[in-house]
Amino acid sequence: MNLRTRLTLGSVLLATLIAGAISAVDLANVLRLQFDATLERAQLMNNVASELVREALNRQLTLPLPDALRDPQLSAALVNILTASRILEVEVADPGGKILADSDQTRVGSAAPHYPDFQAAVEHAGWRGKAGLLFSGATTYYQVQQSLGTPEGQPLVSVRVIVAPALIMGDIRKSLAANAAVAVLALLGAISIAFLASAVAFRKLGQIGLMLDRAASGDFEAGPPGADEMSIVASKVSLLGQRLRGAQVEVSDLRGNIDRLLRDLEDAVFVFNRELRLIFASGSVERFLGKERAWFSGQALAEVFPPATALSLPIEQTARTGRPVHNRRILLPPPDADGAGVAALLSVDVLERLPGDVGARSGVLVRLRDPEAQRRLGRQLQTADRLAAIGRITGGVAHEVKNPLNAILLHVEVARAKMSRGDADIAPQMEIISREIVRLDRVVKTFLDFTKPVDLRFTNVPLGEMLDEIAQLARPQAAAANIHVDVHLEEAGVEVRADRDLLKQALLNVVMNAIEAMPEGGALLLEALAGEDTAELRITDTGGGIPPELREKIFRLYFTTKTGGSGIGLAMTFRIVQLHDGTIDFTSEPGKGTTFLIRLPMAA
Repeated sequence: MNLRTRLTLGSVLLATLIAGAISAVDLANVLRLQFDATLERAQLMNNVASELVREALNRQLTLPLPDALRDPQLSAALVNILTASRILEVEVADPGGKILADSDQTRVGSAAPHYPDFQAAVEHAGWRGKAGLLFSGATTYYQVQQSLGTPEGQPLVSVRVIVAPALIMGDIRKSLAANAAVAVLALLGAISIAFLASAVAFRKLGQIGLMLDRAASGDFEAGPPGADEMSIVASKVSLLGQRLRGAQVEVSDLRGNIDRLLRDLEDAVFVFNRELRLIFASGSVERFLGKERAWFSGQALAEVFPPATALSLPIEQTARTGRPVHNRRILLPPPDADGAGVAALLSVDVLERLPGDVGARSGVLVRLRDPEAQRRLGRQLQTADRLAAIGRITGGVAHEVKNPLNAILLHVEVARAKMSRGDADIAPQMEIISREIVRLDRVVKTFLDFTKPVDLRFTNVPLGEMLDEIAQLARPQAAAANIHVDVHLEEAGVEVRADRDLLKQALLNVVMNAIEAMPEGGALLLEALAGEDTAELRITDTGGGIPPELREKIFRLYFTTKTGGSGIGLAMTFRIVQLHDGTIDFTSEPGKGTTFLIRLPMAA
């Protein structure tokens, strides 16, 4: 069943339900009006009968009550009431329930049966209850009762009008027939109108659909002349088609730009849509998978990465669970039978949908990287870092060399001036020149010792043991300065590959500087944290911090802010960390302290 049929049937069903509901409400009103009219007639006849009984009793005050009610005139009047009003029976009974007068003379002297109150039944029953009263049978009776008493308030007789709801059926049947005919005509009219409206609406929708098809194909033409509303829709559809084509062009251009951007990369990039079908492949896809790029277009995930392989399992897991994979080492199968497998780093990410969109993902991004290219880039970055480190370290050396040279040059000029005037007393200048030469020699020797190659003796160094040793060495001096030393290990058993003695020297330099930065006491915290490939050592003090203007100079050789300091300690620490392929940095806040961060490669 197509959409047009479903909508047509739905509109017809809705019209049928509306017409049926209106007809049902009308029939319910007919029932209510008929029952109200019957109740009103019964109450009126009850009042008339009560007045006749009262007149009969007043005419024969000397007779006993039963004899007074045997008046033939009263009996005839009660029969007339029954005939005129279609009431089933009118009876007069004493307080004991004995019938004293009745429209049916054969029931005089018998016990009066008790029937439900007709007024309560009419007022409290809904349309279903009233319909039930009509079809309850010819032997179901109700009564409308009125009591007559003496002036003193003593009950004398009760006048009852007996009603049979089945007798109303004749009057209701005529009204029901008339209303049923109107309901059928209304229902047929509603169905006809619904069919006609559906036909007109779908004809308009069909024309709009044709315009959309033309707009999508680029051959849109305006609708038929004279159709004002269709002309408006036609212009909007045309504008929509132009925007759609413009968006397609922009997407195509963007895709081409991204492809050109990634084509020269050493990585291979694959983008799959929400149905896990490839929509984009760029980079070194041929080198990793051994197939031409044109083959990948439109392929399913299982075709690009065959199931049950080392490459497909993590991709399928990410597509199913949404958990990304980053830089997992994978051995790819060789492109041919004689070749060797190719190692790659696999990263898989889920492309999230826009806010408000239904579903868990909009696609999957797969990247394959060459680990050797990454290592080459890492070595280049390390070389750049070391060159920068040499520049930072030798910055202080230039300053230390320049001062003696300036002093030597100055005093040579003074000595030359004296000799030109015939003054041969140049001993003070020669003494100063001699001292500056000695100082310059010491600076050069220190720098040569500092930069000469170091024979590193690498071993696996447990960070927990190393920090405990540093803490034991520092606690006596720290206790004298009222400093509390604490060691915290995030994970036990963490080891780094390092020269134990040099690493201890580097850490001690930082720890001693931290203790000297807290002359008024404080706290010193040594921490070790483990990452995926690197371990991080943190040395935190609560001293005065490092002023912002000095932060670029603290690793320079010979730079110091301490009286009598050599300016070699932190420069040596910087060099040792560089020799271990690590990094050293710090964060500092004036008045709150400083934290040095040393990151070293973890032992395999």
